[in-house]
Amino acid sequence: VVVSPNSKWNWIPSNIWVGVGQMKPEQVTFELAPVYQKAGVDFRQALALSIHPEGGEGAAKPYVMIRYTAPDKAGETEVLEYDYLVNATGPKLNFGATEGLGPEAGHTVSVCTYLHAAEANAKLQANIEAMKQGEKKTFLIGTGHGMCTCQGAAFEYIFNVEYALRKAGVRDKAKIIWISNEYELGDFGMGGLHLKRGGYITNGKIFAESLMVERGIEWITRAHVNKVEAGKVHYETLDGELKEVAFDFSMLIPPFAGVGLKAFNAAGEDITANLFLPNAFMKVDADYTARPFEEWSAADWPKSCQNPVYKNIFAAGIAFAPPHPISKVMKSPNGTVITPAPPRTGMPSAGMGKAVAGSIRDMILHGATEPTHHASMAEMGAACVASTGMGLFDGTAASITVYPVVPDFEKYPDYGRDLDLTFGEIGLAGHWIKHYLHYMFMYQAQMKPGWTLIPE
Repeated sequence: VVVSPNSKWNWIPSNIWVGVGQMKPEQVTFELAPVYQKAGVDFRQALALSIHPEGGEGAAKPYVMIRYTAPDKAGETEVLEYDYLVNATGPKLNFGATEGLGPEAGHTVSVCTYLHAAEANAKLQANIEAMKQGEKKTFLIGTGHGMCTCQGAAFEYIFNVEYALRKAGVRDKAKIIWISNEYELGDFGMGGLHLKRGGYITNGKIFAESLMVERGIEWITRAHVNKVEAGKVHYETLDGELKEVAFDFSMLIPPFAGVGLKAFNAAGEDITANLFLPNAFMKVDADYTARPFEEWSAADWPKSCQNPVYKNIFAAGIAFAPPHPISKVMKSPNGTVITPAPPRTGMPSAGMGKAVAGSIRDMILHGATEPTHHASMAEMGAACVASTGMGLFDGTAASITVYPVVPDFEKYPDYGRDLDLTFGEIGLAGHWIKHYLHYMFMYQAQMKPGWTLIPE
């Protein structure tokens, strides 16, 4: 049984192209029901409200309380019993963490959903039209809070906006500014990285700064956006200064939180704090002992994604609670945390989902008593192809691999990663790969012939 409040599946990495008009929403989405029907999966278009891992209220088995969002049953609730539960909800887009942030109740746009991205493109095109009439515009793109993750999406979007402005012939009338909670450009919530490029070793800071300079983009780092007004962002810097920056168009990624599931025991008592951290992400087999940065270890990170108390519950992808950030925690003199949260999207999410599925299969079919598959971010690599402009002959993308995602300085004392497997290049070939992957993953996710041959 799959429970999802959405009727459509969204290939989120391509939302950045929807946000600049290079793709339409229907090119990055498809209906879920036919795919699950093909797979023999019972699909419920509904919102999970609470987990009852010990049963209760007349139910002997564990269950989840859901509320339907499908139009024909909207608002109805139902109890769904389970033998195994996988929490793979993804994040809550926590626009409310920053006053005035977001497209619904704020003053900024978003590319986090395909509908948000379509709205962002409409506003972008309106600005371009005004620029064609001679107006000058300021574009502010980045992160909208001091504890955001997913800098990569904003990174891609700012370069695609810059490319769109160039193609429209109005680049000379645009001031483009990057604003981020990263300590340095190129941190990406991974504590930065060193990579092999062109036969030498460079760091993510130089890689990112070089690209920003090449495209004429200014940047603000070490920033916590604390308020957005119409045309103005207020932010605090790591040294405690309070500053402002004006904008005509702004896309700021929100911080992520868990979706807010509650949990209750058999007696109906609230045990949410036993299953989730205060940020609403689910506890798994990580070491959550509070330690200083110098004592963080790759061993802190979960391997099986299994809840330590209820062994038939797993959490994969953004839904699991990381033990701590990857980047060193920084605070301003005012006590404001300005540090990227750790990324868990893309390949790590896919790896975790596949590992959890394999473990549950072995528990059912082979009687395994413990998870049989592991997917620690400290033991897996990831590849990222970041678009920096979509064009058949003049498009570019940064292609980067890292291994492992979470640095392991005990195993790789110099840089925390294996530099033979951590490298990056930027160019037209990267764009072709990014574009090709869009169609490959859309094909795979719809379970079309041969889909199992496409790697995660």
